[in-house]
Amino acid sequence: MRGRSAKIVDVARVAGVSVATVSRALSTPEIVSAETRALVLAAVSETGYTINQAARNLRRRQTMSVVALVPNLSNPFFSQILSGIAGVLAPAGYNLLVVDTKAPGADPHLVLRLDRSRADGLIVFDGLVPAADLEPDGERPPVIMACEWIDGLDLPSIRVDNEGGARLAIDHLVGLGHRAIGHVAGPAGNILARSRAEATRAALRAHGLPVRPDWHFDGDFSLEAGRRAALAWLALEERPTAIFCASDEMACGFIGEIQTRGLVVPRDVSVVGFDDIEIVAHITPALTTVRQPRRAIGEAAARDLLRLVEQRTPAPAPAGESAPHATILPVELIARASTGAVG
Repeated sequence: MRGRSAKIVDVARVAGVSVATVSRALSTPEIVSAETRALVLAAVSETGYTINQAARNLRRRQTMSVVALVPNLSNPFFSQILSGIAGVLAPAGYNLLVVDTKAPGADPHLVLRLDRSRADGLIVFDGLVPAADLEPDGERPPVIMACEWIDGLDLPSIRVDNEGGARLAIDHLVGLGHRAIGHVAGPAGNILARSRAEATRAALRAHGLPVRPDWHFDGDFSLEAGRRAALAWLALEERPTAIFCASDEMACGFIGEIQTRGLVVPRDVSVVGFDDIEIVAHITPALTTVRQPRRAIGEAAARDLLRLVEQRTPAPAPAGESAPHATILPVELIARASTGAVG
């Protein structure tokens, strides 16, 4: 029989079951008894039958593709997250397609065109995607929010403890003796920026420290925003002795500009970032930062999405909660050379 291409009818004959039973055992094994599955799998092995995956996908109306919507793909923050997603999807037979929602000419309503004929699921990292575009409508594939989320939109999400991370940063600086602490925030309207800024102010107040508007610098998570914040810091008559930046890229931009002006980090100002992207352990001085478990974010997002795609049921909520839910992963403070005791 192995001399020719085996067909499903051959499997059915060897297993002693109907063609329909073979089809069910291979496509929806959970509805077939263990004994029947064993018979079918043994017959598959004996006949050398191989599944026509393309035809199977067509029958199941699946593309075997997952789309990730990423704001600014050039940001190194996303590298490990995407690697984590791919590491879960590939063994399950799914392809990962990545779309930069902030690329020139990007369609602001791209999601509306991503129905089940184009993707089996979406992982959305951009909290500024129009909420109405993500509402389930029967045609849209399942959606998981990752890192960012949209208030009021009932979608499962994978995120980190942003508030706890900000507290860790402030507690670290206070522990080094700093009493004048500034903050470089993320972009206006971004939910991560808001969460980290609000938690920073709350942590400062909890320590009895001032929350001064002139020590709050607007940013957008970029190197250039960090550089601008450094120029604003230099222009102050009374400067904070420490700065907590809402992203590592802004922290790197801040440090770079400070050092080109002849000042020394952390002697003249201590700096903390957020993310722990790969490069920050190798700059001078190495950056103290709040580490996000980036690969774990991607793996968790992919696992939850596959559950939605393959079982067509909501991801199970943690005990005591109702789905959809937010999975909140812990962060940690990584102390390096960019922070030191106040002079």
